[in-house]
Amino acid sequence: MDEMKPKKLKHIDFTAIIEKSDDGWFVGQLEELPEVLSQGKTLEELKKNLQDALDLVISHHRETTLSLYEGRKYIRRKLSIA
Repeated sequence: MDEMKPKKLKHIDFTAIIEKSDDGWFVGQLEELPEVLSQGKTLEELKKNLQDALDLVISHHRETTLSLYEGRKYIRRKLSIA
């Protein structure tokens, strides 16, 4: 079993769908991963909050998937997709 610590994504491009709410906040969601959504008072704050939300979603998916393999022999390998 290859024990790898979860890491943040180094670089991948996503598309954010952003709206400005009536109260002036920016609300955004990733087109490719709709469960990643957040808000911010500025576009820069929204971007940071979306990155944090993405990290949480990826971490949650990793933990959930790895729990399915508990007690089993498996191999984990990095996969680079261009």
